[in-house]
Amino acid sequence: MKLLTAAQTREADAATIREEGIASAELMERAAAAFVGWLHARLSPAADTQVLVLCGPGNNGGDGLAAARLLHQQGYQVQVGLLPAEQHSADWELNRGRLPVELHVAEWQPEQFPTISPHTVVVDALFGTGLSRPLAGAAGALVQHLNSAGARVVSIDLPSGLLADASQPAGSPVVRARHTVSFELPKLALLLPQNAEFVGQWHAVPIGLSPRYLAEVQADMHLVDAALLAGCLPARPTFAHKGTFGHALLLAGSRGKVGAAVLAAQACLRGGVGLLTVAAPAAGYAVLQSTVPEAMCLTDDCKTHLTNLPELKPYAAVGMGPGIDQADDTRAVLEELLCTAKVPLVLDADALNLLGANRSLLDLLPPGTILTPHPKEFERLTEPAHNDYHRLELLRTFARQYRCYVLLKGAYSCLATPEGHLYFNTTGNPGMATGGSGDVLTGLLTALRADKRLSALDAALLGVYAHGRAADLAVADTGQAGLIAGDLPRYIGRALQALTTSDAL
Repeated sequence: MKLLTAAQTREADAATIREEGIASAELMERAAAAFVGWLHARLSPAADTQVLVLCGPGNNGGDGLAAARLLHQQGYQVQVGLLPAEQHSADWELNRGRLPVELHVAEWQPEQFPTISPHTVVVDALFGTGLSRPLAGAAGALVQHLNSAGARVVSIDLPSGLLADASQPAGSPVVRARHTVSFELPKLALLLPQNAEFVGQWHAVPIGLSPRYLAEVQADMHLVDAALLAGCLPARPTFAHKGTFGHALLLAGSRGKVGAAVLAAQACLRGGVGLLTVAAPAAGYAVLQSTVPEAMCLTDDCKTHLTNLPELKPYAAVGMGPGIDQADDTRAVLEELLCTAKVPLVLDADALNLLGANRSLLDLLPPGTILTPHPKEFERLTEPAHNDYHRLELLRTFARQYRCYVLLKGAYSCLATPEGHLYFNTTGNPGMATGGSGDVLTGLLTALRADKRLSALDAALLGVYAHGRAADLAVADTGQAGLIAGDLPRYIGRALQALTTSDAL
């Protein structure tokens, strides 16, 4: 699924109107009906629910006016508050005229904003994606008044005051919504941590925008969902053997952190690798042999950390980083790996920290390497970001410069490609905020990179989606607070099976 800019969203609306031969007001009616359908499914009985619809002077306000009429028809106790303005859009004027006379409608003047009950459901239809500057004056005052009321707020398209494609200036007024309902597709602003306090939970409702436009429009941002990846993982051939799916090497563990090697190894095996060897310090031998008997274990001459790189010829992919620590001779192992590897690499955790502390090593990264930093690790590789938008630009630049795939972990983990595309993952939950989750991801990605049937992009997308999906499956049994990283490998197989090519006719 593509993520569109505000300008492209307007183009999609225009294309739909043109291709279907409809008036813009008809598309607005369709959007309002979709929003009201979503809201109605979640509200208490209509007769018991008071709804306040706050409308701005543009088309977002027009959506609100149409929604107010539809809610009134369904029996809700509806009031409409209008932001004073000298001009209104044509579709706003049309929908203002369509309101029934018995519906209470009033302009809300800054000097006398009515009290908003915290029990009221407020529909925020003040400003949408067309906003190009922070709110001020009466609009800003109304937003602050609404936020102070503590009411249940649902925003149409975007929380009013939130910019669609740029960072929010500090201190500028923005509606704090519990829910945001976007039309057809989510917007980038809904996916970024810095906007979470405004967006609440976001939802996308279909309104039938032009399939042709959505298929043809050029976009460099995408949403990773089941539809994008359906059938992406080839089915296993009948006569497959362990060599078919590759032999992976994991360089992992140090004294006190052998558990990271165990988690990565378990995930690699559950990710479908044919053979797995784990290279670990001698301190990890007994632990690995007893907890991951399916894997072979190579022990380093050093008991506490990695000091030697094994011969790489047998391996189809190498993962390095979980629990390795940052000793100087481990850094030398990483450098040797970067200089000699002829197979795909996955780097995480302390491998990334070693790169950050020795940035000259970045120039040695083989093309197509997958890096999986969390925001702090990424900062060590680049520079502190001013905001989430700046971080995404740093991410694009880094992936292009070093011809690698960078998976920035978070609630919507973002994969940057060497071509500058960004893919935001949709699976996962807050239960994953626990030690070891990243080690599981490293092992899974290493397994997928060992499968020569998959490109680096497909392996990265499958890996991040299945990793989050495994967590979503696990929380049904554990709950979010009870989820631990060791739960995840057991659900990886089910997560990948849903993405495997079907053999049905």
